[in-house]
Amino acid sequence: MKSEQPQQSLRGWALKLGLTCSAAMVAEGVTYPIDLLKTRLQLQGELAAASSSPKSSGPKPKGAVRLAAELIRREGMRGLYAGLAPALVRHIFYTGTRITVYEQLRRSYVGGLSSGTVGLGAKLLMGLTAGAVGQAVAVPADLVKVRLQAEGRLVASGKIPAPRYKGMGDCLRQIVAQEGGMAGLWRGGGPAVQRAALVNLGELATYDQAKQLVLASGLTGGRDNLGTHTAASMCSGLFASVVSVPADVVKTRMMSQVGDPAAPKYRSSLDCLVRSVRAEGLLALYKGFLPTWARLGPWQLVFWTSYEGTRAAFNLGGF
Repeated sequence: MKSEQPQQSLRGWALKLGLTCSAAMVAEGVTYPIDLLKTRLQLQGELAAASSSPKSSGPKPKGAVRLAAELIRREGMRGLYAGLAPALVRHIFYTGTRITVYEQLRRSYVGGLSSGTVGLGAKLLMGLTAGAVGQAVAVPADLVKVRLQAEGRLVASGKIPAPRYKGMGDCLRQIVAQEGGMAGLWRGGGPAVQRAALVNLGELATYDQAKQLVLASGLTGGRDNLGTHTAASMCSGLFASVVSVPADVVKTRMMSQVGDPAAPKYRSSLDCLVRSVRAEGLLALYKGFLPTWARLGPWQLVFWTSYEGTRAAFNLGGF
């Protein structure tokens, strides 16, 4: 009997991991066009003040609706899903890792007791840690996703005559060959990890805490059901957006820069942040906020309701 317990525990862990990755890929596929739009918004006006006359250095930045209409007109509906493959692959590593790490940290912290005994401060620290670890593993896929998302914008603006990459594999190959070998795959990894840490500080900790508060309030009859998951995921998406967008802008700009690694456009994430603010003002740090919130909200809703539902179906308990 004792020898069967570790096997059962391993099967349960593997099943949770599989359900996590599946729910994440479903959520990513549903909300991906909004993520693409967010990336394009964040790259608008990049270092517009490089010339002596910033106001006349380029076209006026577009809003989300106008940018979406122009994207579809120029690139078609397929353009809304540019970079989807690496985005799905990323979540196998990213979400699979961060959810697993968070649950393990929480379990270790309370010695197997209910998560209701964990304070908010501890949950925030666990979310921060889980997000950083998950993103550190997933940086290469995230880099490829950002590069493929930016391709259509560069072609449309005339900065490159044709797309540089034939797909995810070709993009990986070119980065390794031209940008410093395997280390090039972690370009922009610093701000990416910072952003993921902040997202999960907001997402995992807020979802965990909000779920406990909703259950305690009796709003959903004290039951761990769809209503509870919906309310908690809405809180999670809003808070995660507020705390993460500045780091997300820096991450996107760091990862989208190409060329000689010895002479990058930005020397570091701090350099990118300072130069972006000088060129475009403080509001540059919240470019793409509405698409980020519009995406994180539905993403959280789809992910948590499907993940919690499948966990319940397999008798694995709630998150």
